[in-house]
Amino acid sequence: MKPKWFAPIPPYLAIWIGLFLFKNSWAALIGFHLAILIVLFNLRPHLPLSTFLRNADKRFLIFTLVLCALSGPGLYLLRNVLGISANLHMQLAELGLSGGVWVGFILYFSVVNPIIEEYFWRGALGSDIRTFHSIDFVYAGYHAMVLWNKTSLFSMGLTIFSLTCMGWLWRQIYRLDGSLLTPVLGHAVADLSILLAVFFMVN
Repeated sequence: MKPKWFAPIPPYLAIWIGLFLFKNSWAALIGFHLAILIVLFNLRPHLPLSTFLRNADKRFLIFTLVLCALSGPGLYLLRNVLGISANLHMQLAELGLSGGVWVGFILYFSVVNPIIEEYFWRGALGSDIRTFHSIDFVYAGYHAMVLWNKTSLFSMGLTIFSLTCMGWLWRQIYRLDGSLLTPVLGHAVADLSILLAVFFMVN
């Protein structure tokens, strides 16, 4: 496998270009995924797609699903404490998230995004070390661009910390049972839960 140090750079650039130059959520998301796929094509990791289908430890799976399902309700209930922007609906509308666009975006983000991200961050770029690894921070870090000007600095820091911990947890689960099934399903539930919370906040 080729060196991995450059791997996060194209996805980060894709998010920045999509959100801050094109100012479009779909451009950011599709660009992000295309950048990851191009990097994976270059890295050619020895990681078969069957990794997604291997049996997962049911204890890890249940714990992860419950924990991730709570993220959306927690965000919604604590929206005032977390300093969510008062004009969030306008900010998201400017990024193309309004009306019927939400349905397709939520479905795509909740189904496709977890598969691509887990294969990339935990699979291709993952590490077997038990302590925190730089990739846990790098995975969480790009979310700062997504949250920029949409919440308080405290909330942004808390989110990055939480995502770093989740990245570490999903990486440990993959290390222990050799399956990406639990990280993907947990990630999918978290994405769906959070996006639904945001949708209800702005509608």
